[in-house]
Amino acid sequence: MYNPSSKKAEEFISHEEIMETLAYAEANKDNEELIDRIIAKARLRKGLDHREASVLLACQIPEKVEEVYELARQIKQDFYGNRIVMFAPLYLSNYCINGCVYCPYHLKNKHIARKKLTQDEIRREVIALQDMGHKRLALETGEDPVNNPIEYVLESIRTIYGIRHKNGEIRRVNVNIAATTVENYRKLKDAGIGTYILFQETYHRESYEKLHPTGPKHDYCYHTEAMDRAMEGGIDDVGIGVLFGLELYRYEFAGLLMHAEHLEAAQGVGPHTISVPRIKRADDIDPAQFDNGIDDDTFEKIVACIRVAVPYTGMIISTRESKSCRERVLKLGVSQISGGSRTSVGGYAEEEPEEENSAQFDVSDNRTLDQVVHWLMDQGFIPSFCTACYREGRTGDRFMSLCKSGQIQNCCHPNALMTLKEYLEDYAAPDTREIGEKLILEEIKNIPKEKVREIVLKNLDEIEHGKRDFRF
Repeated sequence: MYNPSSKKAEEFISHEEIMETLAYAEANKDNEELIDRIIAKARLRKGLDHREASVLLACQIPEKVEEVYELARQIKQDFYGNRIVMFAPLYLSNYCINGCVYCPYHLKNKHIARKKLTQDEIRREVIALQDMGHKRLALETGEDPVNNPIEYVLESIRTIYGIRHKNGEIRRVNVNIAATTVENYRKLKDAGIGTYILFQETYHRESYEKLHPTGPKHDYCYHTEAMDRAMEGGIDDVGIGVLFGLELYRYEFAGLLMHAEHLEAAQGVGPHTISVPRIKRADDIDPAQFDNGIDDDTFEKIVACIRVAVPYTGMIISTRESKSCRERVLKLGVSQISGGSRTSVGGYAEEEPEEENSAQFDVSDNRTLDQVVHWLMDQGFIPSFCTACYREGRTGDRFMSLCKSGQIQNCCHPNALMTLKEYLEDYAAPDTREIGEKLILEEIKNIPKEKVREIVLKNLDEIEHGKRDFRF
């Protein structure tokens, strides 16, 4: 029986409820009266449930679809402005004991180069990332209790936070590791992580078990209930996502929103972020083997519908996607992107030899961080390296309450400008710095409070004279 407040995966992600939702959406995809009511509800900026959002996703009426897109653009602007948060993944190890058929790290892959970074190698990687200008990392490892125990992850986090190089420092470490115990989540919380991220890959249980035939990840319920254990362990910012292309996208869309609804109902706060990766080619993995792939138009529609359904939640798109695809979805809801990414174990400090490929997937956007920053500013966005909310304790329900009230922009917009100024002073190419300085001067005018504008101008001047790390 479907119960969003339940802590049991089969009850808060109910297959029967999803199938009924898909049938309801299909039956009402041309019901203009209902669609108008759903769009009117979405305009209140309070969100939609999975059934309502699924009707919008199924709708093919051109003018109604455009209404959804326009609303998504406006909601994105209302809650996140024109800020885009920057981050980079850091792969620590690709040793893995799972048999996931869509991932080249699977245990049976004997020709991929298996690597695990030492703490000295992590230092070199982090310094290289700092020299690009990154302040926020997402740690990634395969699941292997012998090679990648929780102690290794915790030691790596301590190493990363302890590195200071010139003006570089990593101010937020997010962690994407396998589902684990409440005790281990408490250890991650005590280590000072930002967001705990775990993708479901697919919410379809039968497909999930076939796609994960061996290893601890085969346990659907243990994996799906991970966010509840993480929050019980004190982690109040969690990030969810599916891997589009493994199962029917409408099924995954409904399951993803049901998971968000469950966290709101059971934990009092929904996900901090939702990621929308699509399966990509990697080593021995051919995405053509999976027959549920989605085109860019469908992907764009998914992003827009997620944005109107969960207006307060951040949305992440990685370098799995091309420049052109990322450009299409930035205005529709995406609030975080990676730049200058490497999906191999190592590769930031020194390029990985082709014969030693250890990448989890092929990168579609190969531009440097500076090129991505320049491109974003050309598009009218503010690249933000801000980590202030996490460091000021504005996480979980405290972040969501500020976001829902609109007050978060009084912090985020000035912080984005100040961290961008740091980037321009320390790392930017001359042409990037030129466009960035003009952007900052224009954006200062958009700070509504005069007192805040005065503080920002003073801090920008101090950044020019060598001081760093100002934040509201």
